[in-house]
Amino acid sequence: MPPTLSTAPSPLDRLKSWVKTITFYELLVGMKATMTHLLRYRPITLQYPHEKRTLPDSYRGMLALLRYDDGTEKCVGCDLCEAACPSRVIRVVSAEVPGEPTKRYSKEYYMDMTRCLFCGLCVDACPVDALGMTREFEWAVYDKRDLQLNKQQLLAIGDRSFPVREKRLELQHRNVAFFNVAFKDLPQKPS
Repeated sequence: MPPTLSTAPSPLDRLKSWVKTITFYELLVGMKATMTHLLRYRPITLQYPHEKRTLPDSYRGMLALLRYDDGTEKCVGCDLCEAACPSRVIRVVSAEVPGEPTKRYSKEYYMDMTRCLFCGLCVDACPVDALGMTREFEWAVYDKRDLQLNKQQLLAIGDRSFPVREKRLELQHRNVAFFNVAFKDLPQKPS
């Protein structure tokens, strides 16, 4: 008759399993990672109002309206940011430039920052890069009506957060400035 393997555990195996049950061996193995992290790493504490942590490059903070280097606003009142906003935070009232019916500007611009998702879809939708996401995050207020921003407040945030401004499109490219006959006060193309 061939030898058969016994399936009953030996008394030594039963003693080992009993000791593991009594000492909560599985919990100790699980806590090993926690204990090594606790003993190896030191906490990083910043004294917040005086020390601020560096934000990642992809951080999206408060929204701002931007200007060109000559102080004119970039927003052309196309309402694409309003259409792209998933939470309907932005409200734009656009108007035509007097005497030039093909040119528009934003007469009024409002943002309700209490409902903003900070998704950046309005910044992506803007064809003239008139909106920007700043790195400002300290906007705690006692009255949430203070977070309903108008055009002047948004321009002030943009001036504070983006001090370096770009030139107008007409002045960036000489060919655009030369061939654009709608602008009468642009410099002539040098010969």
